[in-house]
Formats: sequence, structure tokens, C-alpha cells
Amino acid sequence: MSEIAMTENNVNVGRRRLLIGATSAMGAVGAAGVAVPFLGSWNPSAKARAAGAPAKADISKLEEGQQMIVEWRGKPVWVVKRSKETLATLTTLADKLSDPDSELQQQPDYIPHTPARSVREEIAVIVGICTHLGCSPSYMPEVGPQPFDENWVGGYFCPCHGSRFDLSGRVFAGSPAPKNLVIPPHYYESENVLVVGLNPEEAA
Repeated sequence: MSEIAMTENNVNVGRRRLLIGATSAMGAVGAAGVAVPFLGSWNPSAKARAAGAPAKADISKLEEGQQMIVEWRGKPVWVVKRSKETLATLTTLADKLSDPDSELQQQPDYIPHTPARSVREEIAVIVGICTHLGCSPSYMPEVGPQPFDENWVGGYFCPCHGSRFDLSGRVFAGSPAPKNLVIPPHYYESENVLVVGLNPEEAA
């Protein structure tokens, strides 16, 4: 074979490889284009979330003292598993709180007006937005002296303006926040699945 023929053959082989590679790449891009919308269809759209579509959370791995955050209507919803000791402490705080019996109705009617403020006593479900000016308080469950409270028994502290809340979202007296934190509508689909954004009767 002549040198010219060999050169032309090499060029043709190179072109074939280039075309095969380009075709494969385009096929992969096309497949990805199909897969992304399909996978996205498993989640509520941004519009649905903004409109208040319910959010589900698996709480099976939530341990005592731990908090997880669920997004609902663009807001953080805190889900905390409380210990028996924490629940006992909540019953002793009435004289330190602005609204210990939740009379200002910051919760659905089916949530009992008890210190726990919850469907299941050990699980707190609270909208994490301060009722003062809309900041998001910090989770501070440890019991012990703090710069903002020498007798801190655990709860939430808002770093924006100093509001303090217990682990049921009840506001401590003397805080700028005028009301307890909001308890959102919610129910349990099963032992370990929490649904935020629907009342039990709406799910029936």
C-alpha cells in the first residue's frame, strides 16, 4: 500500500471514531434529558410546594434529642424526638412562660393544650419561624447556663433579637416574641412516616 493510501485510510478511521464518539455522546445527553424529568416527577413541583403541598418525613431513625428539618411552604418545620426527662421538664415551666397553655391558638384544634403540644408526646412538630420578626431560632437542647439564660433547660434561642422558646415552642416571658411558635397541621401516615401540611380528617 502506498504512503498516500495509508494516510487516507488513517484519516477515514479517525473520522469514523469521531462520528461514533459524537453519536454516543449525543445519545447519552438525550437519555439524561429523559431521565431528569422522570426522576423529578417523584417530587412535588416548586409551585406545588409553595402552594402548601404536604411533605413527608421518615422519622424511623430519629433518636432522642435529635432534630430533623422538613421543608413545608418554604418554611423549616422542626421534628424533634423528646426524652421522658424533657417531657417532665416541660410540665414545670408554666410560671416562666408567656402563654403556657397555648391560649393564643398557634396550633390546630386537635393538638391538646398540654405542655407537649403534640399528637405524639415524644415527637414535637414545630414551624421554625420566630413569631417576632420571622428569624429562625437555633436548636439548643443542652441543659446548662447560657449567656442569655443562667438557668437554661433546653429549647430554642433566636439570635436575631433574643427570644427564647422551650422544646414545645412555647415562648418564655420577657422575650420579644409575642406568641408561641406555630404547630403546623400534621398526622402520622404510619408509625414512622410523618405527613406535614394535612390535618388527619383531610387524609381520611
